[in-house]
Amino acid sequence: MSQSILNVKLNALFLGFALSLVGLGVTTPMAAAADKKGPEISRVIAKEMTAAQKDLQSGQWADALKNLDAAAEKSPLTPFDKKTIYDFKAFANIKLNRLKDAEENYEQALATGQYTPEEAAKTKRTLFRLAAGNQQYAKAVDFGKEVSDAGDANGDDLLVMAQIYYLQKDCKNSGIWADKAIAYAKKAGEAPKETLYQFKLQCASDSQDNAAMATDLVDLIKLTNKTNYWNTLLRIERQDERDDHNLLMIYRIMYDTNSMTAGSDYMEMAQLLGDAALPGEAEAILEHGVSAGLFTDPKDKDRSARLIAALKTRADADKKGQPEFDKEASKNPAGELDVKLGEVYYGAGDYQNAVTAINRGLQKGQIKHLDEAYVYLGRSQAALKDNADAKKAFAGLKTVPNISPRILMLWELYAEKLGS
Repeated sequence: MSQSILNVKLNALFLGFALSLVGLGVTTPMAAAADKKGPEISRVIAKEMTAAQKDLQSGQWADALKNLDAAAEKSPLTPFDKKTIYDFKAFANIKLNRLKDAEENYEQALATGQYTPEEAAKTKRTLFRLAAGNQQYAKAVDFGKEVSDAGDANGDDLLVMAQIYYLQKDCKNSGIWADKAIAYAKKAGEAPKETLYQFKLQCASDSQDNAAMATDLVDLIKLTNKTNYWNTLLRIERQDERDDHNLLMIYRIMYDTNSMTAGSDYMEMAQLLGDAALPGEAEAILEHGVSAGLFTDPKDKDRSARLIAALKTRADADKKGQPEFDKEASKNPAGELDVKLGEVYYGAGDYQNAVTAINRGLQKGQIKHLDEAYVYLGRSQAALKDNADAKKAFAGLKTVPNISPRILMLWELYAEKLGS
């Protein structure tokens, strides 16, 4: 999986965080000064500082910097004078989008030791964001750890830490901080950021760890239900599957989540359905792939056309025989024929009769493939927009003896996201 899995522009994201002043303690210096009781600036720079304050109030950032530079040339300056000058300059430079200068200014102000503990904490958090935005990752990590250890980091701060480590190809620490951000969001009753799971997914992909990828993809599906995540997860789960019964189950989920994107998938699914004596559904599946323009090679087009024709002949025969099949199934004390009838109805798009037949079969019992009964019942109810009953049907899969844990997990995930 390539770097493109991350649907974010990483540097742009950092810059956005650096420029986001809300909650970072980057307030208008005049407001902070007005509320402060303590040292005052020296008279030696009173004129320049008064002018700088007026410039800042009116948005004349460049003029404010000129007055602040003039104040910095005065002598003697107290530590508080220097802290105030640097603090004001940092604010003006942020407004001018001169983030490296602002970072230097805040570091100079912090070094004076004149910030109150609360001010120092806010300034360190601001420096963390600025260093990250300026791609000074080592410095950002140091500030980020300090902010986190002090309990001042929020979810976005933790995300930035995860991103810094990710950019440095330190997947272990990126995962640690991503998990911290995810836990923070959940504790706050919020949905975690998709990007956090993307970092973990990309790292797992880079190390070719399919098990970790599958875990991260499940989390991403639960969060977003996006078809590209379904597609990737189902392709991973399909890789080592050698049982046709389970393979067809995976294809059903792939089709129902609209995550089937290759003509070869439609072809293989149609062939498996045909082998399972479900030509009507197989024909509909393959025609969908053709209408989606997934068969571009002349040989593939010809092959799909020939297969559709053969499936149609069989499907038409099944349709003609449905009344007799229904009578036979109704009289049979076992439920196997009722379930098969329901599957045929499903393939023909007759979902209500599919539900009736399969429910009748489940009441009778003696069903060879109980997992297919619950799956087709759930799929039929989902097609009828009866998501509540569909979820109940899929929940029945837990009672099926010897069902593949992989298949059970996938259908449970599908059921969880029904209607979302």
